Amino acid sequence: MEKKMHGVVELTRQRGRSTLIALGVAILLAACATPGPTTAPDSSASTVTKTVAPVPVTPAPVPVVTSAEETALRQIVDMQDRLDRIAGPLLVNNPALCKRNARRLLGFTAKTKYSYSTEFIPAAQKLLQLDERLRVTGVLPGSGADKVGVLRGDSLLSVNDKSLPQGPNAERQAAALLAPMVTSRSNVKLTVLRNNRQLVLDVPLTMACAFRVELGNTDAVNAYSDGYRVLVTRGMLTYAKSDQQLAYVLAREMAHNALGHPMRLRSSATIAGVIDNLIRINPDLGMVNGTAGIKPYSQSFDAAADVTGLLMAARAGYDIDGASAFWEGLAGQYPITTTNGYTALHPATTFRLAAIDKAITDIHAKQAMQKPLLP
Repeated sequence: MEKKMHGVVELTRQRGRSTLIALGVAILLAACATPGPTTAPDSSASTVTKTVAPVPVTPAPVPVVTSAEETALRQIVDMQDRLDRIAGPLLVNNPALCKRNARRLLGFTAKTKYSYSTEFIPAAQKLLQLDERLRVTGVLPGSGADKVGVLRGDSLLSVNDKSLPQGPNAERQAAALLAPMVTSRSNVKLTVLRNNRQLVLDVPLTMACAFRVELGNTDAVNAYSDGYRVLVTRGMLTYAKSDQQLAYVLAREMAHNALGHPMRLRSSATIAGVIDNLIRINPDLGMVNGTAGIKPYSQSFDAAADVTGLLMAARAGYDIDGASAFWEGLAGQYPITTTNGYTALHPATTFRLAAIDKAITDIHAKQAMQKPLLP
């Protein structure tokens, strides 16, 4: 988001918030001088001069030096990329289950060098070649942008012939410009700069679950949803060894959002504060001690999220058969007494496992009969 991530981030805790990593500069060494021709005696009466081929000398490798910020940011980018890649199919394939949270989306994210705090701008410039312009930093798999060939690294010039803003407030200004466009039409004309050439792409807008997926910078094994965002901690990413397992976590938190659970628990504002804190590179971990003031979910809410989350995962093409074992293993390794862990906020493990097993059976039956995967 090799050293453990928490170890790297500790190196940056005195430096403020972070961004992305830089590529080190390679230095080429001059080759050593090679020997010239030499002569060798022959057994015949005459002496014949023979040329001996010079022995090539390989320059010693020069270590690539990167700063602590660059190393930390490289790992953060990699972890966010993993989250986005796994979340993509869940977002694109489930607007029918997200309902009120479904929106038309452009299908990509874009940033400038000002998207990061001052001390990390140089690292962001080197890693993503960010400058004053908005540049695509991620494309939602399966989206319209993905299908027409929007690529990471494209610089955004205009949309529907309106120039996109540049500079420190470009992200906020672009969002204000794009909001009415994506609500009133089904596609947009996007002009990008790629390899010093301007390209015009007709981008179909993608109906998808409009949840932002965030990385939480803590080793606590947890995940949160505030009604609009889903945050998965660094610790949970480490625990979820496979992409399949991480999909269970993402789908379940998306289900909590889709079902309106954070608002119904009146915990939305509290969870939003936790997420705002944890998306910082050096969050205040004192704010997330224990349950951080968040009410534990009731067994009925949790079971409902399990069922809807499994439907979302199945609709996105993920294998749901390992879900019960994953959640049971998590509760065993991080029980309710782990006060900053996932089970403390979702304590009804036995009740949940029964609901999960039944849901898996029901989903397989619907698949066998080719029925829609809906509640």
